[in-house]
Amino acid sequence: MAEDHRSAWTLPAIVLAVLASSSVWFAANAILGDLPREWDVREAIGWLTSGVQLGFITGTLILALSGLADRYSPRLVYLVSSIGAAACTLGLLAGDLGFGALLASRFGTGLFLAGVYPIAMKIAAGWYREGLGAAIGWLVGALVVGTALPHLLRGVGADLAWQSVVYGSAAIGGIGGVLMFALVPDGPFLTAGRPFDSDAMRKVFGIRDFRAAALGYFGHMWELYTLWALTPLALATWATRHHVALSVPLWSFAVIGIGAVGCVGGGALTGRFGSGPVASVQLVASAICCLIFPLMLAMPGAVFLTYLLVWGIVVVGDSPQFSTLNAQSAPPHLLGSGLTIVTSIGFAVTVVSLQLASWIGSVEWVMPVLAIGPILGLVAMRPHWRS
Repeated sequence: MAEDHRSAWTLPAIVLAVLASSSVWFAANAILGDLPREWDVREAIGWLTSGVQLGFITGTLILALSGLADRYSPRLVYLVSSIGAAACTLGLLAGDLGFGALLASRFGTGLFLAGVYPIAMKIAAGWYREGLGAAIGWLVGALVVGTALPHLLRGVGADLAWQSVVYGSAAIGGIGGVLMFALVPDGPFLTAGRPFDSDAMRKVFGIRDFRAAALGYFGHMWELYTLWALTPLALATWATRHHVALSVPLWSFAVIGIGAVGCVGGGALTGRFGSGPVASVQLVASAICCLIFPLMLAMPGAVFLTYLLVWGIVVVGDSPQFSTLNAQSAPPHLLGSGLTIVTSIGFAVTVVSLQLASWIGSVEWVMPVLAIGPILGLVAMRPHWRS
């Protein structure tokens, strides 16, 4: 009965908190062009984004091995993590101290973000048994919009100093933690997690359906964060070639943030078609978008921007479906360990992709290379092609 009483406002509160807390994820990417630097922008994009990813991987493993989210209320873990991520984001203000200081700041941000999004899913699971898949779709959508938020702050505050974006992102991120702690009590279905199983990788990857969904997720991650990191550069490249004045921050926010439509819309379609087919169709669409990017650079503004918006929808819309498929196919006693392993490997894949993009350099030829991920992921997803 508690779920029925609380669900009308609990999910919106969780979604708003996740949106706010995620605002620190791409804070550096939104202001990279304004930071004092003596390094190549393309290399800086790769390293600073990879720093967050590596921090997230480390934080995820720490939480899994320590069991902190089970020893303490997940709301408290979320609050501390949000404030910690916000504090580390303020380290971007020390840009004149050198690239190492910025990288350390980004690593610390990712470390604390491991206690935000995964813990939000645990909090949601404490309130929802029925409809958890739809709730996860909303959570991923909130993460997407929150990730894009610094670009909006940079675009709206174009006449302000770049430090205002850092302060704004950090403040919003900290508020997200307060919202979760104050508005969302522990749910009636909250259960203690099981101890981390070091042998879980061998066990869960021996299950065909789990393995297929995990490999599909890895292919999806190969493309996702590299596209998000390079979106401002893609927009700037097109604008330069066509000699057009374009608000790169505002369009970056639109292209990344519109992914929430894919997450929520994809979740709505799973009731009819199933998570496997929905994820597979979006993998196909995003692979096509990767491959045609060099051609799209020659197109007029209406075509190019519409194409990027479509890509923004399909590139992340399959993410909640992979989580759902993994959760459905893993044995209950291996669920926590299995999902932790898959998440960690997925974010490690993004680091490789980002560094490869930095090595290639030209955004025109990086984007087609990203198609490798969704194509291989689609092949791996074959057992899930039919619902």
